[in-house]
Amino acid sequence: MASVPWPCLILVLLSGVVVRGFPGSPSQLLEKRSLPEGEVDGIEVYSTKISCKVTSRFAHNVVTTRAVNRANTAKEVSFDVELPKTAFITNFTLTIDGVTYPGNVKEKEVAKKQYEKAVSQGKTAGLVKASGRKLEKFTVSVNVAAGSKITFELTYEELLKRHKGKYEMYLKVQPKQLVKHFEIEADIFEPQGISTLDAKASFITNDVLGSALTKSFSGKKGHVSFMPSLDQQRSCPACTESLINGDFTITYDVNRESPANVQVVNGYFVHFFAPQGLPVVPKNIVFVIDISGSMQGRKMEQTKGALLKILEDVKEDDYLNFILFSGDVTTWKDNLVQATPENIQEARAFVRNIQDQGMTNINDGLLRGISMLNKAQEENRVPERSTSIVIMLTDGDANVGESRPEKIQENVRNAIGGKFPLYNLGFGHNLNYNFLENMALENHGLARRIYEDSDANLQLQGFYEEVANPLLTGVEVEYPENAILDLTQNTYKHFYDGSEIVVAGRLVDEDMNNFKADVKGHGAINDLTFTEEVDMKEMEQALQERDYIFGNYIERLWAYLTIEQLLERRKNAQGDEQENLTAQALDLSLKYHFVTPLTSMVVTKPEDNENQTALIDKPGEGPVDTEIPSMAYLNSYQAPLAPYYYVDGDPHFIIQVVEKDDAICFNINEEPGTVLRLVQDPITGFTVNGQIIGDKRGSPNSETRKTYFGKLGIANAQMDFRIKVTPEKITLWNGAAQSTFSWLDTVKVTQDGLSVMINRKKNMVVSFGDGATFVVVLHQVWKKHPVHQDFLGFYVVDSHRMSAQTHGLLGQFFHPFDFQVSGIHPGSDPAKPHATMVVKNHRLTVTRGSQKDYGKDVSNGTKVACWFVHNNGEGLIDGVHSDYIVPDLF
Repeated sequence: MASVPWPCLILVLLSGVVVRGFPGSPSQLLEKRSLPEGEVDGIEVYSTKISCKVTSRFAHNVVTTRAVNRANTAKEVSFDVELPKTAFITNFTLTIDGVTYPGNVKEKEVAKKQYEKAVSQGKTAGLVKASGRKLEKFTVSVNVAAGSKITFELTYEELLKRHKGKYEMYLKVQPKQLVKHFEIEADIFEPQGISTLDAKASFITNDVLGSALTKSFSGKKGHVSFMPSLDQQRSCPACTESLINGDFTITYDVNRESPANVQVVNGYFVHFFAPQGLPVVPKNIVFVIDISGSMQGRKMEQTKGALLKILEDVKEDDYLNFILFSGDVTTWKDNLVQATPENIQEARAFVRNIQDQGMTNINDGLLRGISMLNKAQEENRVPERSTSIVIMLTDGDANVGESRPEKIQENVRNAIGGKFPLYNLGFGHNLNYNFLENMALENHGLARRIYEDSDANLQLQGFYEEVANPLLTGVEVEYPENAILDLTQNTYKHFYDGSEIVVAGRLVDEDMNNFKADVKGHGAINDLTFTEEVDMKEMEQALQERDYIFGNYIERLWAYLTIEQLLERRKNAQGDEQENLTAQALDLSLKYHFVTPLTSMVVTKPEDNENQTALIDKPGEGPVDTEIPSMAYLNSYQAPLAPYYYVDGDPHFIIQVVEKDDAICFNINEEPGTVLRLVQDPITGFTVNGQIIGDKRGSPNSETRKTYFGKLGIANAQMDFRIKVTPEKITLWNGAAQSTFSWLDTVKVTQDGLSVMINRKKNMVVSFGDGATFVVVLHQVWKKHPVHQDFLGFYVVDSHRMSAQTHGLLGQFFHPFDFQVSGIHPGSDPAKPHATMVVKNHRLTVTRGSQKDYGKDVSNGTKVACWFVHNNGEGLIDGVHSDYIVPDLF
């Protein structure tokens, strides 16, 4: 198999393509390798273009990749694109030989039912999953006939948020190949006028970048184009490898002659507000810091480094304190203190001496900090026109004191009482991020994940810089009474320097002549009101330059913002309120064709002259084991034409030999609790062991007793990865880190070449990069059955990818071997004739029979005819079956 990573883009976009001959394993669709110039495995990628149109901060992006299959056989091609987590996919189409197959957005449950009907027939799927700090990865695959041309086109939209005085389009560029026609083009239209525009690349020198990059802006329009030639893409003059690998960033800002700007198009309006030059409101800030044992080492050092840097930026008018929590709570000072030079010096010494210890008491730590802020305001210890902020940093879940998330949320909500915001920073992935986010949102703040990396201290500092300079508090945006419908959020606790407030809505009377908006807030010195008056006729003339405007952009901006805010409010709502918010967000998602957490996009695409359905879903932010797709449906594996091996049922070992168009089978009779070595490859590091279980009321006769595999252990020593599978759950270990899933989940986990796909109540597909694919099938019986209990089947696909030294009850047959059957004659059962088999220099008496293959049809199975070798496979397997007994699963 060869793989072709597409070049990429985007406002954060990396696209990639993978090809392979058909049929094969779905796990291979996400592989990436370097490729030679021009053509790989018959697939030529001849064009990739990313077109970005930004109008009034609302970005409409189209990623188009074109390829042709020049091979004489069909190839499966997978298209990968990375896009911002804040974006909504709005369309995806496949065009094959001029015929276009579009996507349709449907309610998630409706789409799921339509998809499950198709997936039961072994179809493939599109999916979106989290990919790093800022990105989600979109993946879809399709079978392309010989000689066919294919075009992938993905469209997504998002509202660009202003941070630290600029709007940023971050492009992850990593084509890993030379592309004949590769282009990134961004057109920006801002009615306020563009004040600055820049583009930078981390992977190329400025002199080379300068000749491939054009950037310009004048008045309301800006343009950026990156079109490297083949020679400019080369890592060296004679190389076929691409040097383009890194970040491509476009930043810009707009003119701000007045603090606000209102735009109206087709009855919808958007109101941008970002005043400049105001004095900073003094802040009272409490840092609530987790110092539990899990923070030891690098995380604690980075936290202390960030706090020391923050102390350099604290203004003398500010008041502050540090609350440290582990099993207990300690404070730097009993009350808030002013940030005088003497106090800052003392604070530095305190921070340097922080030591990790004990458990995690989030509840008491937060309540102590909140109480300190409340007391300072009540006792007038802080300036009257100051504002209060709580910033909490933790790397784990509460495990001492009050540890129930819902109770902690209630306590914090009651203590704050809506008076000031709470910002929660989650360090790493071993925590309940949804809890941190929900608690922050209901207290007018936000949550941010701090990634465990070398720049974690910079991430912490960066967040503080965003909230370090409040210019206004208690901001309210007001419009004429009875003139506006469907208004987005119009009240904010703070306006921070370098950010922007965006409010959108719908006019009751589209023919009104004038439009007025007031923004009121409390400043450092006095209360302020900013008024923006809009003359509708002047507005119409100002928007005549519609070269870059895409359709009803303000209406779509309003819909995007409304859905985003409804989904946030929904996180903490309950009962009828939650149902109402869900219904509103769903209606808008369907109307405006957005893939959100409530909808899915169904793409019907061709596959061997049959309709093939893909489901595209939007993931959510959460703990590590749910940061993968909230619903990522991938195809079940397809029956291969290569040799095929599995063990299922009682346990029946089946060896299918394509060259003979026949199969051999044998049973292993052992006591429940026995662990057998199924596969062991010393070269690749794979081992697979299975533990036998019996019926609930087993027969004392080992010849008639029914036994099955009830536990499977799949491990790769080189990757330090283990998977334990039982009929109840699946447990994954990556080193010491553990994740657990149930068979009620449909989810995909990918990491470092490993892919684990759990298909709800059906099977689990495990793939190791270029290695083999294992499929574990779940068999469930009636829970009250008096005899039988749930068990597992184990199937091996692409066994040729294992090394020649692979062994085990199944593994030993991965290498070519021959057998001859002769002397077929009737047995005691006319339906089961006997014969003589010569295999591995042994002459055996075998019986014709059949077993079930549940690989594709878990419920009914497919009958497989085979020659049965008696006596625990004696004469067929190397040695005797007891040689394969091992102490435990791992």
